[in-house]
Amino acid sequence: MDATVILPILKKKLAFLSGGKDRRSGLILTIPLCSEQTSMDELSVTLDYLLSIPSDKCKARGFTVIVDGRKSQWNIVKTVVLMLQNVVPAEVSLVCVVKPDEFWDKKVTHFCFWKEKDRLGFEVILVSGNKLTRYIEPSQLTEEFGGSLTYDHMDWLNKRLVFEKFTKESTSLLDELAVINNGSDKGNQNEKDRSMDFNYLPSVDPETVLQTGHELLSELQQRRFNGLEGGVAWSPMDDELLAQPQVMKLLDSLREQYTRYQEVCRQRSKRTQLDEIQQKVMQVVNWLEGPGSEQLRTQWGIGDSIRASQALQQKHEEIESQHSEWFAVYVELNQQIAALLNAGDEEDLVELKGLQQRLSDVCYRQASQLEFRQNLLQIALEFHGVAQELSQQLDGLLGMLCVDVAPTDGAAIQQTLKLLEEKLKSVEIGSSPINYLMNRLSSTLDTGLQGLREKGQNLLDQISNQASWAYGKDVSSENKDNVDHIQNVMEDMQLRKQRCEDMVDVRRLKMLQMVQLFKCEEDAAQAVEWLNELLDALLKTHIRLGDDSQETKILIEKHRKFVDVAQSTYDYGRQLLQATVVLCQSLRCTSRSSGDTLPKLNRVWKQFTITSEERVHRLEMALAFHSNAEKILQENPDLSESVLDFEQFEEIEGVGKSLLDRLTVPVIYPDGTEQYFGSPSDMASTAEHIRERIKMVCLKKQQLLEPDASIRES
Repeated sequence: MDATVILPILKKKLAFLSGGKDRRSGLILTIPLCSEQTSMDELSVTLDYLLSIPSDKCKARGFTVIVDGRKSQWNIVKTVVLMLQNVVPAEVSLVCVVKPDEFWDKKVTHFCFWKEKDRLGFEVILVSGNKLTRYIEPSQLTEEFGGSLTYDHMDWLNKRLVFEKFTKESTSLLDELAVINNGSDKGNQNEKDRSMDFNYLPSVDPETVLQTGHELLSELQQRRFNGLEGGVAWSPMDDELLAQPQVMKLLDSLREQYTRYQEVCRQRSKRTQLDEIQQKVMQVVNWLEGPGSEQLRTQWGIGDSIRASQALQQKHEEIESQHSEWFAVYVELNQQIAALLNAGDEEDLVELKGLQQRLSDVCYRQASQLEFRQNLLQIALEFHGVAQELSQQLDGLLGMLCVDVAPTDGAAIQQTLKLLEEKLKSVEIGSSPINYLMNRLSSTLDTGLQGLREKGQNLLDQISNQASWAYGKDVSSENKDNVDHIQNVMEDMQLRKQRCEDMVDVRRLKMLQMVQLFKCEEDAAQAVEWLNELLDALLKTHIRLGDDSQETKILIEKHRKFVDVAQSTYDYGRQLLQATVVLCQSLRCTSRSSGDTLPKLNRVWKQFTITSEERVHRLEMALAFHSNAEKILQENPDLSESVLDFEQFEEIEGVGKSLLDRLTVPVIYPDGTEQYFGSPSDMASTAEHIRERIKMVCLKKQQLLEPDASIRES
């Protein structure tokens, strides 16, 4: 009977084993009757439970029963005593009925228990509470009977519940562990039964049961039923009651079975882990060798353009993305297998290494195929890129060569040359631009075509290696299409290059003539610019008239040479414009000499001529003025009065005044525009010098006139 079943009855403390013993070492059973009516059935159940606790050896020494009737009625006491005859007649040695001090003296005379000893099977004595020590030692009696034995019924009941729970759980757990352990030891079990045993788990946690048992054993070892000094004795379950040995035995059995169970679990976990790893390995292998390889088998093309190659690359990236997920699983599995190899048993090493090797072989082979395919597509993309770039260059150059270039002005020629330069990677126009450009064209095309051939050959080499990882599939047809496409592209580029080169010679002469035309017009424009600069210099810097006749003669000579330079420039410009007419006729384009350059050249030459003539007139007047003035101003003592001609003075003064007036007059061109020589300050300085000369001449005239006047007066 378990205490949990009758727990409400046991809590009423209808009877208890305090742990005390009589002088014969028999256990003392106490029945504390109360003033309330005691249920005999509940008391009987309580006694049955309590008497089931001691061992047979203890029961053989007999029990001393203390029936405390001090708070109960005599008929209840008598009923209890008679009930002992039916409940524990053989185990009861003595029944001590504790009576009230004076209450029962007259009532019990008609019933003597000692006379009924033979019929009851045990001795019954009536004793007052203070005389109970005559039969039982005070150390074996509880406090209510004047003894020193401490007893806490609820504490005993709680510990009893713990003991019974541990006993029940440990016994059940031992049976379960034995079934699990024995089932795992059977070598002839089929896989189905073994999997059932492996999935069978104990109903309770072994660790919890072991902990409970250790705590209970510690209590049993430290607190005996007769109590330690100052301690509380809560249970009669000492060595004689087999409590401690029973717990120890159960703990030993539990530890043994639990150790075996842990090993079974370890083996089970290892086997489960191995099975899971093997299952995952097969999933990776099956996918890579199945759908993964099939994806690669269907991707053989290289595309026929950059866009097609890019689309294939994008598709390949999607395939790589799917493979990456499985490669991540491979990395994780490889780490798990490595950990198991480091800590695994020898019998598992072969299986683990086999799984690792197979997984690695498949993954490395698939990764190599992906890398090969990626490199192939990259080379194909580069090949198509070079082919497209070369094709665009050929199209542009061929278009320029086919179009009849007939520019209407130098800017158009320059633009045409600029476009050609861009096609040929920007070369500067030199003295022979067309020859250089054409040579550059040939070199550029050769370089581009050579690069295309190298890319194509590399791509052909890669394609020829595809059969090495084709898993036995015949790829000759796919490879043939790719090879034919590559060879066709290279042959087409070669033919187009040849057509461009054939047209270069035809175009060379015309382009040279066009450049010559451009150069002639450019130089003619330059001649106009030079004449403008000479005219500007004539007006702004050629302004001096000389301080004397010698300096004026030098200026006249310089001016003559200056005019010769301008004349040469004008003649050079005319010749260039005449050359443009000839070139336009050769190029069958409209004559370009009738444009703006010839009118500009004629206009600036006319202005220069008018300005030069004005400059000559002024220099000649200045030379005449200085020459005559110098003749008069030179001292000539031999000069006689009769020779002196005063009209020369008037002529010199007139030339000087005319020259001064001329300095203030602008140069008037045919279009009505006017220009002055130098700045006003420059002209003022020149005029001032002429006025000084005129004054000197006038002074000389006055000096000559004074002697003549004095002679007439005398």
